[in-house]
Amino acid sequence: MPHEQITLYTAKICPYAQRTEIALAEVGAPFKRYEIDLGNKPEWYAPKVNPASKVPAIAYGGPDVPPENPSPESIKLAESLILVEFIGDLYPSSGIVPADPVQRAQARFFIEVVSTKFGPNFMKFASGNPEGTHTVLLAGVDAIQNLLPDGVKYAVNDQYTIADIALAPFWARLTVMVQKGIGAYKDEERKSFLKALEDPKYAKFNGYVQRLLARQSFKSTFHEVRPLLRR
Repeated sequence: MPHEQITLYTAKICPYAQRTEIALAEVGAPFKRYEIDLGNKPEWYAPKVNPASKVPAIAYGGPDVPPENPSPESIKLAESLILVEFIGDLYPSSGIVPADPVQRAQARFFIEVVSTKFGPNFMKFASGNPEGTHTVLLAGVDAIQNLLPDGVKYAVNDQYTIADIALAPFWARLTVMVQKGIGAYKDEERKSFLKALEDPKYAKFNGYVQRLLARQSFKSTFHEVRPLLRR
């Protein structure tokens, strides 16, 4: 059965938006892509698409109209994790939303850990917050590694899922930042973080994130520009 048309409002530099682009690439969904300039958002964007004026957002269904003139007949949806799961639900055969209820719960729990244990620490580190030390950042890495099963490729099993999509854009931007010295953190914190990741105890985590960044859906949607954290 054909799906309703999708218009994605996104921004290359935004990790939240990349989550949605990865999901669309994984399921092979046709869609219109509209780039939002986060420093100069169109006046029509908030009233016609997303009242919060953030990306990503989707206009689903309705007549075929230009993205800059979204139809009131289309359904407007926002927030990256909601959109990722919505896309998976539209294309269940893709497997990005696990069909098994246990694995689906595991994927959602993994996302919760990314959102509460890794994400805030990443933001503190990148912004130079005094609390954002490399030790705090590693605590987020530890929390994720503790959830990774042995002997599988991804967060839940060998199937790439919403759990993996939740982390990949943020880890990629952190990698670029610490490798190129971009960010407000102290340089000794950057060096300490990179040195700590060389410890063999992080072998499982390092192998996992390498697989995330090697996936075609990630590579085709990642734009290695200055990794700002704006929405």
